[in-house]
Amino acid sequence: MTRMFVVQPDDSDPAANLGDWLTTAGAELHVVRPFAEPLPELGDYQGVVCLGGAMGALDDAEHPWLKDVRQLLASAVGHRMPTLGVCLGGQLLAAATGGRVVVGGEGPEVGPALVAKRDVAWVDPLSGQMPMVLNVMHFHDDAIDRLPSGAELMASSHKYPNQAFRINGCGYGLQFHIETTTEIVQNWAGMVPDIAGELDETRLDAAHADIAEAWQPFADRFVKLAAGDLVLADQARPTLPLV
Repeated sequence: MTRMFVVQPDDSDPAANLGDWLTTAGAELHVVRPFAEPLPELGDYQGVVCLGGAMGALDDAEHPWLKDVRQLLASAVGHRMPTLGVCLGGQLLAAATGGRVVVGGEGPEVGPALVAKRDVAWVDPLSGQMPMVLNVMHFHDDAIDRLPSGAELMASSHKYPNQAFRINGCGYGLQFHIETTTEIVQNWAGMVPDIAGELDETRLDAAHADIAEAWQPFADRFVKLAAGDLVLADQARPTLPLV
């Protein structure tokens, strides 16, 4: 089994579908809630996942454990450990490695959406075989407005260009969600109805089916990367996918 630990910053955002995909691909998950328990040592694991949460990536005054999560993500990437940050997790990864996270000037992004792959994503070991346009779930009002030095942009949207990035060949930050279920998103919408509005259940169900089709193979390849069955992005010979 490929041992991974999952940082869950908020009870409202469990690993859900992403956790199922990683487990199906052969990962053994150790979920850690950093607001309630200490973070483990990196040496016991082969990969790291950091999920989302309602707080901001730099809200240390209210959530002092965020500093420890950022340090852990920076250490994981520095030690070339496959690392995946989802929404808040992606923002924490960006902030931990020299990027900047701010309140999005264009307002919140909420609900099913599409992002477009950028050039580097076509030759990435995780995203190379994915479609040009990817289904995702947005639910954020903060945004990554400056990528870390050396990071490579992997996906964009019209509203906020820094939707996904790769750093040091092993760290992947996503500004969006891929782990959610319809129930989770509806729960979030109920917490902030003035921002989320009404999200139709049928539309959410269809969106999650599309997200699974696109992103479960990504999760499968992330497990292979952690297991050593795929080489890190900057060690691979760049090749375009076969059409």
